[in-house]
Amino acid sequence: MNMMDGTVAADPLLRLLELSRRARLADSAEELAFLAVNDSRLFFPYRQGALWFAAGGVKALSGVVEPETNAPYAQWLDRVCGFLHGSHTEAATVAAIQLPAELAGEWADWLPPHGLWLPFADPRAADAAGGLLLAADQPWPEDAVVVLREWMSAWHHAWKARAPAPGWSLRRFGLAIAADPRRPWWKQRRIKLAGGLLAVLLIPVRLSVLAPGELVSANPAVIRAPLDGVIGQFQVQPNQAVKAGQPLFGFDEAGIAARQEVAAQALATAHAEYRQYAQQAVSDAKSKAQLALLLGRIEEKRAEAEYYRDQLARSRVTAPQDGIALFDDPSEWIGKPVQTGERIMRIAAPGDVEVEAWLPIGDAIPLPENAEVSLYLAASPLSAVPARIRYVAHDAVPRPDGSYAYRVRARLTGTTEQRIGSKGTAKISGDWVPLIYWMLRRPLATVRQTLGI
Repeated sequence: MNMMDGTVAADPLLRLLELSRRARLADSAEELAFLAVNDSRLFFPYRQGALWFAAGGVKALSGVVEPETNAPYAQWLDRVCGFLHGSHTEAATVAAIQLPAELAGEWADWLPPHGLWLPFADPRAADAAGGLLLAADQPWPEDAVVVLREWMSAWHHAWKARAPAPGWSLRRFGLAIAADPRRPWWKQRRIKLAGGLLAVLLIPVRLSVLAPGELVSANPAVIRAPLDGVIGQFQVQPNQAVKAGQPLFGFDEAGIAARQEVAAQALATAHAEYRQYAQQAVSDAKSKAQLALLLGRIEEKRAEAEYYRDQLARSRVTAPQDGIALFDDPSEWIGKPVQTGERIMRIAAPGDVEVEAWLPIGDAIPLPENAEVSLYLAASPLSAVPARIRYVAHDAVPRPDGSYAYRVRARLTGTTEQRIGSKGTAKISGDWVPLIYWMLRRPLATVRQTLGI
């Protein structure tokens, strides 16, 4: 007798293990649904079974290959399961008397009298929850309900393992907050969370953009070529400190000196010719008439000689002020022909430094007067050079990389030991704006430029 009782008690457990194994090895969701509505009879005989989901309604029916969702029976089952889903969170036996009048009246037409609702929940998404409705001719014994509840738990675990992972959502990370109908709307946690998020997005922040920048001389003395010619030699080196009047560079003087010598000889010839005609003018009236013409020629030759003498002097360029000589490698200039006005170098006064930045067209935000600029140099990234905007160019100019940008000049508000020419990134600060505008400014601008809206 004990052996028989032990065998009888073990049968449901063996069936539970067998069905759980088949659920784990199921090849498709359809096979899993078939197991739920048809093979659950191994625990207790029933006439009808229906698998229902909150999102899709009736998924499977016992004895049917594919349920017709538009059929009256399927639509009635959908409403019944929806009601049971909202009123029962645990496995429970159900009957027509427990349903609303409009549903209870049709129970006898579709189902046998004794029903069993086996709900399951999905914490990742509320619309993936549902349940299994079984209807039998006999009342449901307690031991069958217990085993069926365990079977449904194992089946739902296999179903969730096969279902595709949901997309990103707050609910996926356990952050979704359900509404509590017992509280006023202004006390709901979701309303408080939305209000807090809105408050964070409206926090005022300083609108700022980044642009390439460097330290440049504020008012350098620009040394340009005083004449057309070929540079002969340099007397200074790049970044060398110079004094006012110190020679900087000179032109090749061979051609200028030759032309000066020719002009000097022409002037001496004009003087000799004038003296000859002056002696003849004492007795020759015709020679006297030539004196005025010869005087004009002398002045012409004198002006030409002085011009070449001045050109020779100008070919030796000196520093107009104290400062630092800023130019490229001298070897790149020596022997190079230059034209009058071409820039050769700059003389920057020590301490006369400011920030120059290039603001891209896409980052041209409205900038107030004296807007703040912080230059983070590559040589000193942990400390910023503070400055205030002096002017922003109205026209964008092409940059070496092919882009267009506005020139920005900013005067320093303090002192710096960094040398002129040091490069880095300039942070240019504008007006105060809400955080959400700061986050969405560039995406919105890109969308408008792309779609034209």
